[in-house]
Amino acid sequence: MKAQTGDRLIMEGTHVGDHRRIGVVIEVHGSDGQPPYLVRWEDSGHETLCFPGPDAHVQPRETTA
Repeated sequence: MKAQTGDRLIMEGTHVGDHRRIGVVIEVHGSDGQPPYLVRWEDSGHETLCFPGPDAHVQPRETTA
């Protein structure tokens, strides 16, 4: 998994009834875009250091032309 600042980290719920969490990567702490990431979660505004698992994927930030 690779991310850049501004990308969205999407973590799918792993159990029935769990909701999807979406956050914005505000810092990349690994080398070459690898985790861990400092993420600001959209649902709470909290910032956490995240080591995403197999239930997560990165959505590249949208760029304007």
